[in-house]
Amino acid sequence: MTKIRIILISLVLLSGISVHAQKYITKNGNIRFYSEAPTENIEAINKQVNSALDLASGDFVFRVLMKAFEFEKALMQEHFNENYVESHKFPNATFVGKVTNISELDISRNGLYDAKIEGDLTIHGVTKKISEKGTFEVVDGTIKGKSVFFVAVADYDIKIPRAVISNIAEKIEVTVDVSLSLLNN
Repeated sequence: MTKIRIILISLVLLSGISVHAQKYITKNGNIRFYSEAPTENIEAINKQVNSALDLASGDFVFRVLMKAFEFEKALMQEHFNENYVESHKFPNATFVGKVTNISELDISRNGLYDAKIEGDLTIHGVTKKISEKGTFEVVDGTIKGKSVFFVAVADYDIKIPRAVISNIAEKIEVTVDVSLSLLNN
């Protein structure tokens, strides 16, 4: 009876370690957005992106501090935070979703894998369902996730004053670049 009990306890402990070993995180991912418009191009980069991926379930989440976007011009950054995304009211943008084809990805081997990602993107207090494609590149146990997609400003109730409407594209190009590492206790 004692041997069976030890085996059962060992299996429970090992299964817990196995599940834990499936979680990858980053606290310093990158998100870049780019607006190409007739009057001017606007680019901002955020290097304080938190993200987590659970390989067992496919759950994939992001949290982006809006004030951490850095612009070439300080005035653009001020207008972005105060007038457009209203960072004082909506400090974070989030994505909560899944990698829908997680079972097709062999993350245990180095390589480049196509990923399908679906979930809820929340910006400026507005949540929309999105479905995008990206890649996961596995390099010696690190997972590098990348995706480029477009976000319509109007979909997230971001108001652009008429005086500067020609300065900002209706759809903003978003580039996500994260390097996820195995979660350690």
